[in-house]
Amino acid sequence: MHSIVMVLHGTFIGIFSAYVILTVGYLSVQVRYAHRTHRATSKALDSTRSPLPSVDVIIPCFNETPEVLVSCLHSVAKQDYEGVLKVYVVDDGSRNRQLLQSIYAEFGLDERFTIIPLPNNVGKRKAQVVAIRQSVGDLVMSIDSDTVIEPDVVRRLAAAMADPKVGAAMGQMLASNSRATWLTRLVNMEYWIACNQERAAQSVFGAVMCCCGPCAIYRRSALMAVLDDYETQIFRGRPSDFGEDRHLTILILRSGLRTSYVPDARAATVVPERIRPYLRQQLRWARSTYRDTLLAIRILPRLDRYLTVDVIGQNLAPLLLGLSMLTGIAFVTLSMAPPPWWSVAAMTGLALLHCCYGARRTSSLAFFMFAFHGLINISMILPLKVYALCTLGNTNWGSRVIPAALEDTTRQAHTEGQVSAHPDSLAINKEVVSL
Repeated sequence: MHSIVMVLHGTFIGIFSAYVILTVGYLSVQVRYAHRTHRATSKALDSTRSPLPSVDVIIPCFNETPEVLVSCLHSVAKQDYEGVLKVYVVDDGSRNRQLLQSIYAEFGLDERFTIIPLPNNVGKRKAQVVAIRQSVGDLVMSIDSDTVIEPDVVRRLAAAMADPKVGAAMGQMLASNSRATWLTRLVNMEYWIACNQERAAQSVFGAVMCCCGPCAIYRRSALMAVLDDYETQIFRGRPSDFGEDRHLTILILRSGLRTSYVPDARAATVVPERIRPYLRQQLRWARSTYRDTLLAIRILPRLDRYLTVDVIGQNLAPLLLGLSMLTGIAFVTLSMAPPPWWSVAAMTGLALLHCCYGARRTSSLAFFMFAFHGLINISMILPLKVYALCTLGNTNWGSRVIPAALEDTTRQAHTEGQVSAHPDSLAINKEVVSL
């Protein structure tokens, strides 16, 4: 028994040390490159450029809460873009379509808006494709129906596409309901780190690996070249529908074009307010990440070496952490000894290190609350990723849950039979931006 305990102890020390070294090195390099993106002056769209590229905004909608949809459409209608802007709202067979009809009728009066009602639910990806094939703009922008964008988002993202080598670009994602629960506060910080550390660092090398679905823009020529592959993604002989944003980004990169991140193009989207819907979302994302990482590996040799480090860091670090947790628990159980104090100190230090860049960039000590996300990561997300890896062939999307804060609004709207399209409902909460 003593020999087994010693082996477990040695194994734990080796794996955990490797995890700490990898994580510190990876985060240090990531922050270094992310800082380059934030130091760069955002390009202003050249108003003398004639003509400005035309932009088609695609908004798939399925069972959306009326008030949320109104806010989304208003934010698009109020864009300060001086070029041609067309908006295609695709109702993907919503069961509450009758409730949304007044909204479609109101925005249908705007000549820029086209409402496309699909008879049956075909899924977000196919709903997008229906509108893409009908539209003709130089650039195609995809926005989720629960997302609100700031007035300059189209202009800023179109500016990023001025370089013909860029095939896609994304803006900064925020949680519009960040003040709803403790979980949404953490998710808002999680989004900030994903955008302003991970994507910002990738953008330096023109290879953002996932242009997030709530707000991303694509060059039409590049999009049409990969549209068939995008629409009919197959994994292990079965159609794969979720993770559409990551898959489309990888297809764009595979075609030889660059992808970019624009921090000043801010979009706020509704995030899960409860643990169960959050974990369902994380499971879906984990499966799509694993699937498309297999596709991304093929293009890594022609990208900068940092992207290889990035893929290794994102996939190997959780594996090492999981193995170290298993060996550590086995060691503590068999030896009846408390966890080594240095390992607890190291985990605490890593959590604080992860928060430091965000706290410094946002000038908010509240960002150190994100250290509590580490507990969720170890106790819930890490086992979830293992489950996702073991069930990659599962193509279930998972049920969509309306946030608790919006349930009363939905019931009230059902009773009244209409929704007021008040423009004041669209503003992005500035507290969300500042955390």
